[in-house]
Formats: sequence, structure tokens, C-alpha cells
Amino acid sequence: MATEAPAVARDLVLRTEARRQASSAALDSSLRAKLGQFFTPAPVADFIASLAELAEADTLRILDPGAGAGSLTASLVARLLVERPGVKINVTACEVDPQLYPTLQTTLDDCVETAKSLNAHVEVNLVRADFISWATEGDGLLAGPPEPFDLVIMNPPYKKLAASSRERKLVSSVCTETSNLYSAFMALGVHLLRPGGQLVAITPRSFANGPYFRLFRQYFLDRMHLDRVHVFEARNKVFADTAVLQENVIFAATRVATAERGPVVVSTSRSYSDEVQQRSVAYAEMVNPDDREFFIHISADEEDAQLAASHANLPATLPDLGLQVSTGRVVDFRSKEHLRPDHVDGAVPLIYPLHMRDGAIVWPVPGAKKNNAIMLNGETEKLTFPSGYYVVVKRLSSKEEKRRVIAAVFDPEQVPCERIGFENHVNVFHVDGAGLPVEVARGLCIWLNSTLLDRFIRRFNGHTQVNATDLRNMRYPSIEQLAAVGSSLQYGTWLGQEEIDELISQHIK
Repeated sequence: MATEAPAVARDLVLRTEARRQASSAALDSSLRAKLGQFFTPAPVADFIASLAELAEADTLRILDPGAGAGSLTASLVARLLVERPGVKINVTACEVDPQLYPTLQTTLDDCVETAKSLNAHVEVNLVRADFISWATEGDGLLAGPPEPFDLVIMNPPYKKLAASSRERKLVSSVCTETSNLYSAFMALGVHLLRPGGQLVAITPRSFANGPYFRLFRQYFLDRMHLDRVHVFEARNKVFADTAVLQENVIFAATRVATAERGPVVVSTSRSYSDEVQQRSVAYAEMVNPDDREFFIHISADEEDAQLAASHANLPATLPDLGLQVSTGRVVDFRSKEHLRPDHVDGAVPLIYPLHMRDGAIVWPVPGAKKNNAIMLNGETEKLTFPSGYYVVVKRLSSKEEKRRVIAAVFDPEQVPCERIGFENHVNVFHVDGAGLPVEVARGLCIWLNSTLLDRFIRRFNGHTQVNATDLRNMRYPSIEQLAAVGSSLQYGTWLGQEEIDELISQHIK
């Protein structure tokens, strides 16, 4: 019977994959987007299941929240039937979409029958409910929260959660504050693990940094040890039949009670079917114990490690430079009555990303969809900065843009004014709310537009937003290096990318 197990288990996965493909094709795309559904192809499910550490126990309690067609459950059960044929498997699968109940139930029944054919034992429980409600409130009025699980395996849905949403409030009541459905599932997965239990998941990479996931990262890292992190180099290969371009990571983490953290295995492949390269890194290299933002730095290969080392070796932090960075103070929809499409008496420039061009601020932009000015009065003065040199950075960029960080210098000689308004879609470097020395401003702008910085941001920033928090947590060249770079730029000119990179290589070693 043991010789039959691999083939029998493989057939279980193949049947589940056929059901997944049929379900995926049949579901309404708008409803799928509303629920944040992205089903797991069999090769990806097999890979995720392969990362689970199979505990030496008589019974293994497994949770698959947001189970979809049951692909992760089937791949994990298939592995267990081959590698741990004597273990009693107890699976709980949660799914909110009634359209998927018949498919998921068929997969769960298939797991049971496949196990029986190999004289193994699988029990299943399909929870036809919203996972967040079930995990926080139980099955009914008299039901308590679920018992702890040995293993949680998930491909959680991806959708932003409004601050006032019921889901967000429920998760906050038992775990932590979080802003996305996928991190809510992760937090509850941690909450439902027994000590020593493991969470294995494929998720967007965006939780690893940025301000929106800070409290979630703190909750997660306080309770979990990252065992393995895997990065796919080609985003479009992982969920090829669902047009997902989100940057994903696969990770395995263990619930621990101790503060000690051992090394982490970091691996990479172009897609799920290509050769896997892996390396072991010290935990402190991935999570700096002194970082109050709890950023997770994923250095997938030696090139990443060299980039991380180059960044760590830069001599200065923003406080060292005497600089600060803030999000633009003007939120246009909150200041509508003060905005003007063009400059008028009593108004000052209002700077949006559309005013950024070739390292400079071009203002005004006649006929722009956004306003060019804001009236200066008692209500708006606190939203503006005094005239001076500032470095402005776009907060949002598309994945298709040549650089993730796009910076420009606000030059008061080119845009004479009393004060300036910076809109909320830009970040602004300043000195205690005033301008920078001109050479420092130009040097900082060149540095921020360099390929070296762009490579670092693209490798370690899992989202397309460049938040003020991200910029505060970066290291920088010294004030002398920035001034030297800036003084090399002739007034009123800008540089091509090769010239920028050459200048950086000359002055910043």
C-alpha cells in the first residue's frame, strides 16, 4: 500500500486542480474582486504545503481559512498521506462564498475517501461562514472561539478594510489593528495557533514595511519566529490564470514563547516550477531589533544582501543630517474652498506630483486637472511652508514607472513666493519646517533619483507607495557628500540617469 500512496495522493491534487480551474472560470469577476479571491494553482499549493513542518504527533489539527476550492488542503493532505500515513488528520476549512460550498465539500470528501483507500484517517469540517466572524465569535451565540490548531495554511483574500468596518473592529478586539483582509487573516491565524504551531501562507509582500502594517508587524513578530521566506522573481507566473500582479511572498513561521530568534532560510525562484536558490540569514539581518517600525527586510539572494549591506553602510540617518520628512499638509478635498485653479492675489503655489518634472518643480501648469494655488489666510497658513529649497517626493508610483522614487527640488528662484503648499500626495524634506541649503537639496534630490536607491527600494519595499515612514527609516549619504553631489549640478540643469549614477559613484562610496 505504501508504494501506491504517492500516485494516489497525486491524483487527489490533480482532481482538486480540475475543480479549481472550473470554479475559477465560473465565478463572476466582480464578485471575486469584491471578496478578494485569488485561488491557488496546484503547483503553488504543493510548494506551500512542502514548507510545513510535520509535527511528531498522533493527531494533526489543520486550519485552512478562506479555503476556496480546497487546493491548499488537498496538497497538504496528499503530502501527509505519503510522509505521515499513521497520523490522524483533522481539517477545518472556512469559506464565505456559497458558490464554492459544493466544490469545497467535494474536495474535502475526496480527501476523506483518498485517505480511506490508503487505510489512513482524515476528518473534515466545512465552516460555511465568514472566517473573521467565526474565529472571533465562534459558530453561534453559545459557542466559544475555536480550539488551537497545530498548523494553519492559507492563501488569504486581499482587500482593504475601512477603519469603521465590522471585520476590522472584530480583529482588533482579539488581536491587533490592521488595514487589510489578508493581514487580518494572518493575525487570526497566529491567534488560533497552539504554542509551537506553524503558519504557512502565501500573501502580498506589502505587510513587510510601511506604516499601515506597523501594529500588525509588531503583533506578528512578538509571537512568531520566521522559519522560511520565499520570493518569486516573476509576479505574473504565480497566479498566471487570474492576472494577479501583486508582489507575493510565501513564508512559514512558528508560534514561540521565547524572545530568542534563530536564522531564517530565505529562498527565491523565478516561478514555482524553476530551480530554488536559498540562503540562511541571521534573524537580526531580516528584523532589526532596534527598529521601532518592525520592518522585515527580505534579502532573497546575494545581490539583495549586497544591496542591503550597501544601504546599511551609508553613514547617516535623517536626524544625523538635521533633516525631517513629512507628508504634504494640504489634503485637497478638505480644503476645497481655499483652492484656486490658477494663481490669484492672496494665493500661494500648491504643489502636486503633476508639477514635478526632470528634477524640478514646474509651476504653474495651465489647464491642469488639479489646482495650482491655495489662498493664504488664517486657516491655511499652518498648512504651508515658508519659501525655501525643498525636496519633494511622489508618494505613489506605478509598477511600470522607470523609478520607484521620483524626487524634485522646489527652487524659490524659479517659483518666487511667500509660502508654499504641498499637497498630500507628495512627501517633503525640510529642516524644522523650513527650507534646506541649496547644495544639500540638489544633492539629496540626485541621490533619491539614483539607480542604486531605486534598486534598494524595489527589492525591499513591497508596495508602490513611498511613505514618509519609509523615507525616515532609510540611511543616507553624509551632509558633506550630499552637498558635494549638489554643487556638481549646474544651476537650471538636470541630468540623465547615467549622469546621475556616475555622479553618485564618484562621491558616495
